[in-house]
Amino acid sequence: MPLYRDEAVVLRTHKLGEADRIITLLTRQHGRVRAVAKGVRRTTSRWGSRLEPFTHVDLQLAEGRSLDVITQAETLDPFNARLGFDYDRYTAGTAMLETAERLVTEEKEPAVQQFLLLVGGLRAMAAGEHPAGQVLDSYLLRSLSVAGYAPSFDHCVQCGVEGPHRFFNPSAGGVLCASDRLPGSATPATETVTVLGALLVGDWPVVHAADPRHLREASNLVSAYLAWHLERGLRSMAYVERR
Repeated sequence: MPLYRDEAVVLRTHKLGEADRIITLLTRQHGRVRAVAKGVRRTTSRWGSRLEPFTHVDLQLAEGRSLDVITQAETLDPFNARLGFDYDRYTAGTAMLETAERLVTEEKEPAVQQFLLLVGGLRAMAAGEHPAGQVLDSYLLRSLSVAGYAPSFDHCVQCGVEGPHRFFNPSAGGVLCASDRLPGSATPATETVTVLGALLVGDWPVVHAADPRHLREASNLVSAYLAWHLERGLRSMAYVERR
């Protein structure tokens, strides 16, 4: 079978037979890949721990008819080791993994930007410099943007008039002016819209200076925006604590 190498983040795993696992990966060059890791559930396995969710790995794979086979695995960054001891960071990181899998829908289709965003997001989550929920919200907005669902927080999405605007609608794609307001639109505080824009571009001083109530409102709007474009919410989001 032809061999190829790639770096990847392990998104999830599930059991196969008595000793194997199917590993779902987001790779740098080959997009989403599902591959078999043979024998990794045996206690004698040398590299089963390298194929746990969150781990950034360098892999060698053999192409298969339905599933590829992992033949080598070397750890590049064990994000799981740093996230596993912090509930907030672990659950927020799990939501990031699920988002990546949901947004990269086609197997073996390159998704370099999504891969780089996920690695960068997990690195920021593991570093602990920013609160877990803020890293998650920033990642969600950026990954949605890369997927073609970029929100607008400074111009009306209907007419293009520059804001600030008072109305936000996930189905429209961002903020709306009073003339283009749609029924059911949210009416966030102006400061909340500023926070959303800062999360999108990674302006952390603005995010850190924000009032907690505006951060909570921004998180709720990010979740609504994500759920609209994914057509259903993330299962893992139920475990993420919003403060």
